Amino acid sequence: MHLDRNDRKAILNSIRALVPAKHINVTNPHQDYASWLALLDARRQALESAENVEEFESGVRELLSALGTSHTAFFRIGQGVPPVHAIHATLRSVPDNDGAQHWMFLDVIEDGPAHRAGIRPGELLAAVDGDPMIPPAQPRFHIGGAHRLDVIGLDRAPRSVTIEVPNRRAKDRPPMVEPRSITHRMIAPSVGYLKVASFPGAVGMGFARSLDAAIVDLKQHGCQRLIIDLRGNVGGGLGSLRLMSYLCPGKLPIGYSLTRKRLRNGFEKEKLVRINRIPAGKGDLLLMALRFKIIHRDRSMVLETEGLGPQAFHGRIAMLVNEFTNSAAEMVASFAAENKLATLIGTRTGGQVLGGANFKLAKGYRLRMPVAGWYTWSGECIEGRGVAPDVEVDVTRDALARGADTQLQAALSNAGGSATFAAG
Repeated sequence: MHLDRNDRKAILNSIRALVPAKHINVTNPHQDYASWLALLDARRQALESAENVEEFESGVRELLSALGTSHTAFFRIGQGVPPVHAIHATLRSVPDNDGAQHWMFLDVIEDGPAHRAGIRPGELLAAVDGDPMIPPAQPRFHIGGAHRLDVIGLDRAPRSVTIEVPNRRAKDRPPMVEPRSITHRMIAPSVGYLKVASFPGAVGMGFARSLDAAIVDLKQHGCQRLIIDLRGNVGGGLGSLRLMSYLCPGKLPIGYSLTRKRLRNGFEKEKLVRINRIPAGKGDLLLMALRFKIIHRDRSMVLETEGLGPQAFHGRIAMLVNEFTNSAAEMVASFAAENKLATLIGTRTGGQVLGGANFKLAKGYRLRMPVAGWYTWSGECIEGRGVAPDVEVDVTRDALARGADTQLQAALSNAGGSATFAAG
């Protein structure tokens, strides 16, 4: 990859124009971008004359980090991507017996590349393609590539595995391979387990059909209590609306998104345009496109549940969350918490709840940044704060080595202290 000075200048000029025009910082809605633009101008010469592409990219990312928001990235198509987006596993920095920090596999999504390679939660990542992996430096993986991982097993024995990342890039998302979004099964008499790893698709039609089928199957097997596992969920699109609709029988307002213009100019949430159902077919999809791409050309809107009717598991729902529960999954968690529709168990969510968009730059680069903020119906903004569980339960490597998922055990035993769930 070669970037001459004109290429770099064009990229910086585009970023300089896009950020003050589109970026939103919900923690500071009246942010004055003059100081950030001054920072860009002060660093421009060094960035344009950087010794190599890697130094230029690193400098741009450091510049964007000064905006202080999630969903903000600078990347080039074909570059390596984080493990959660490539091999469908999250990594937590943990101390080992030697006192040093190591990366521990935490969430390993079923049927993902890491899972297929035999990686288990609690194992340690020592190296990728021969390069040692020591926190805070994170590994990167190439979509369509194969990587050799040196792993320290739960029995402390080292081994090497090869992970193959599918060449299957998700549309309209950050560079990523979409994980298997839903798995489900009965894990005890009358207790159903629903793992949701992502909400694929902008409008969520395929996800909604898959979720409907999973719920039907669980009910046919006698599901009276439901555990929804959102740990490691990377977020996504409107499919989260269908999951939230299964949490309550009728129509409830969930929350609302606001663009910077609407946030600054003032608004009445009751008068914002509403989305209260996922399109059922092409006709509905066309009407939605007409509504939001031509009539309402703004991402400020209210989400409202679809009114799917009573479910046998209502009042008996436990929801598992952790620091890798992000974006749309946090919308689900906050809605459940605000309306007391589920007992949240685990650790505080990631606090990354913004509406992001990708913008094309020169030479195949993309700028991803937030263009809409998200608020619960009560007006709470959880960006940077996350959603706290009702019952805080963490997982440890020692417990995982014993085959114990302490968070899932808490949900099975008493749903985090929910008397209704425990009595069901």
